[in-house]
Amino acid sequence: MSSEKKLAIKGAIWTIASYGSSQLIRFASNLILTRLLLPELFGLVGLAYVFITGINLFSDIGLGPSIVQNKRGDDPQFLNTAWTMQVIRSLFIWICLLIITKPISDFYEDPRLLWLIPIIGINSLVGGFNSTATSSLNRQMAVKKIVIFELGIQVVSTTVMIVWACFDRSIWAIIAGGFTGTLTELVWSHFLIRGKSNRLAWDQEAAKEIFSYGKWIFLSTALFFLCSQADRLILGKIFTLTMLGIYGIAFTLGDMPRQVIVAISSRVIFPSISMMADLPRSELRAKILNNRKLILIPLAIGLAIFVIFGDQLILILYRKEYIAASWMMPILALGIWHTTLHNMMGSCLLAVGKSQYAAMGNLVTFVNLCITIPLGYHFKGNLGAVIAVALGDLPTYAVTNYGLWREGLTCFWQDIQLTALFVGVLATLLWCRVNLLGWGLPINKISPIDLIPINQLFQ
Repeated sequence: MSSEKKLAIKGAIWTIASYGSSQLIRFASNLILTRLLLPELFGLVGLAYVFITGINLFSDIGLGPSIVQNKRGDDPQFLNTAWTMQVIRSLFIWICLLIITKPISDFYEDPRLLWLIPIIGINSLVGGFNSTATSSLNRQMAVKKIVIFELGIQVVSTTVMIVWACFDRSIWAIIAGGFTGTLTELVWSHFLIRGKSNRLAWDQEAAKEIFSYGKWIFLSTALFFLCSQADRLILGKIFTLTMLGIYGIAFTLGDMPRQVIVAISSRVIFPSISMMADLPRSELRAKILNNRKLILIPLAIGLAIFVIFGDQLILILYRKEYIAASWMMPILALGIWHTTLHNMMGSCLLAVGKSQYAAMGNLVTFVNLCITIPLGYHFKGNLGAVIAVALGDLPTYAVTNYGLWREGLTCFWQDIQLTALFVGVLATLLWCRVNLLGWGLPINKISPIDLIPINQLFQ
């Protein structure tokens, strides 16, 4: 077995272990916090984070991927130039947040956003001084160190959040937890690789290479923000803050299977394919398809189980105020399948230096969401809007497959086979749920109000 394959397998194992641990922490803290804090607070913080995340993504020039992919990724001068660019970017982000706060507060008619966005935005400012060590470890596929680092930050942040909420059931519990996590990440990141530290520097050639590689990443991440946050941008206006908070809970749980694939794609697939990018495309494609199948078969089975029985988690563990999340989550989880298919192969395109397809896919997905979410809400209320979100990134799947075909890495036939497996398992489990267990459909908690737009309720 080649050293690259050993690293990939080891990285995949650590990533999955990390994912399981992270989601367990996240789920447990979610259960505790939903008993201590009102749904409205989650909706308000979620709305603020939409714009904070947006400014971060709109200013992303691919510093991390550049370190992983570039042949000079271990050169101290290259790393310090990247770090200097990162610091400048963080200052730019916070200034932008100060500028947009007033218009956002006026648009959503909530004065609390006037102080909430700048305060949470301090995390972005502080994070700009993080060490480039995490990207260097990604380049080396040292997944174990990254996993311990990220889990440690999550434990610290979550603990502060829960302890604070026990004494003060306000939005400050969420803010304090986030800031503590950011501060921990800053300090710890500079001790990840002993003997190496970042300093302000500027190498013209390194900056040119970063900008050249990152120009499509910049466009892609800007558009990714629009298509990944379009749901909250639009729903923040048509949902109440309470319903937005409930939707956020459903989305967080329903999105869990995708998160493990995103982690594997960024930590394992992207760096490992970058190492093999010079292989003939036919040989590279064969390696990708073989390893991809080993990941997607168990995922298809696990995701089908999650879609059919996931609503029970919310019905059993959450308070009755969150009951609407029980029908939202299976719909959102169902849409994870096609998202997973294009996420994995999108990393392969990025690894061979073809980042333009991600940008094009995100653009058409954003346009699709802007059209289908309002239409879905108009015709079928909350249900229609959630279905539109679940199907929203189908255009990205189409564009990714076009890019794979152009680059000689097509996997469409494998997608058909794996989708047939997923649908077969899904149908079998649904039959068992309805006929053997007598539980009805996973979306049987939809109420008549969920089918009517809120503006029509008062007509």
